[in-house]
Amino acid sequence: MLGEVSRGARALVICPDIRGSKHDLDAGSRLEEACGLALAIGIEVAEAFVLPVRDVKPNTLFGAGQVENIATRCELEEAELVVVDGALSPIQQRNLEDKLKRKVIDRTGLILEIFGERAATAEGRLQVELAHLDYQQSRLVRSWTHLERQRGGFGFLGGPGETQIEADRRMIRQRMSRLRKELEQVRRTRALHRERRGRAPWPVIALVGYTNAGKSTLFNRLTGAEVMAEDLLFATLDPTMRAIRLPGVEKAILSDTVGFISDLPTQLVAAFRATLEEVTAADVIVHVRDISSPAAAAQKSQVLDVLRELGVTSGEGDEAPIPIIEAWNKWDLLPAERGEELREVVAGDPDIVAISAMTGDGVTELVSRLDELLTIGSKLYSITLPAGEGQKVAWLHAHGQVVSQNDAGEGESGPLIAYEVRLSPKEYGRFASL
Repeated sequence: MLGEVSRGARALVICPDIRGSKHDLDAGSRLEEACGLALAIGIEVAEAFVLPVRDVKPNTLFGAGQVENIATRCELEEAELVVVDGALSPIQQRNLEDKLKRKVIDRTGLILEIFGERAATAEGRLQVELAHLDYQQSRLVRSWTHLERQRGGFGFLGGPGETQIEADRRMIRQRMSRLRKELEQVRRTRALHRERRGRAPWPVIALVGYTNAGKSTLFNRLTGAEVMAEDLLFATLDPTMRAIRLPGVEKAILSDTVGFISDLPTQLVAAFRATLEEVTAADVIVHVRDISSPAAAAQKSQVLDVLRELGVTSGEGDEAPIPIIEAWNKWDLLPAERGEELREVVAGDPDIVAISAMTGDGVTELVSRLDELLTIGSKLYSITLPAGEGQKVAWLHAHGQVVSQNDAGEGESGPLIAYEVRLSPKEYGRFASL
């Protein structure tokens, strides 16, 4: 990780463009994203450039001439850190540090550093620590062989004892085992909470999207909450849930999840699976997209890939996929001509809503669309109750949309009130069993 390099360190950001490799994003977009990641952790980008790599060198990734060029640029820019926007093997990282005489981190290390700083809850810290240890254990270098313990056994048969690196690996494995057990308990707790929410009639709306697409800004707009929302990659990590009201739904749960990103480290995908599982329990998914980004299409592909891994997105053989609404955010940042072009696309697709979470434009339309989806299948029921049935009346208000209520004369137990209530057949069945 960053080690001795502190926030504010000057860094050289390099995006290797390896011949033959496939990426959803072009090299320029990947470089811009890498700079955004560096800025998100408080690193000052001294210089950033794309470096073509024809043949990957197993020892250093780059060729000898390229390594010398990087070293020269570091001297000229007074950079104390080199960020490589790609995966470096432990050997490549160590050799580059030896040749450049500077700290070198790759994309995974940079993202882990951001996650480590941003995780606010106990669960988030557990997930980040597990991912960090998984990454770290492959980067233990054999530099402490002089600390080997005494030989075991008798004579020459015992062989050397445990080396320092082996001891470190053993401690890391033990710590990872404990963390996995704790996260498994978190997963079970989340499953219990989802089960309770499943028994309650409150629908769940999950916000997903590429990092910095504006999910937290939209979350704040819909709920009136004050979740951290800044123009930063991974401004928020820990999932946040709040109750909201929709025109036809007395109460719904809105969930803001961690942002996705291209080439998300496998360690993080595994560690944050418990958090992302919240999406699988949603009744509706709102895919928030930064439609002003030149890489909007590639970002959508990345998000759908992760949702597909979670078994969320609809596909062949899916009987009841979770409906997805695309919220095309940051519409106010689009050039006028581009906005007119996309307006036709939005008008022809009921599952796309153009919004600006910052200004509030289009949010009312999004709320109406969510209301429509969540009340599909609901019917209007006429229910007459004695005025004294306060518990049942409260249930109707909490679980359905009370359209009207009127006096219905006198009954055996006193005054009667007639209610017109919009309920789903499932909710009506539950009411009838009260």
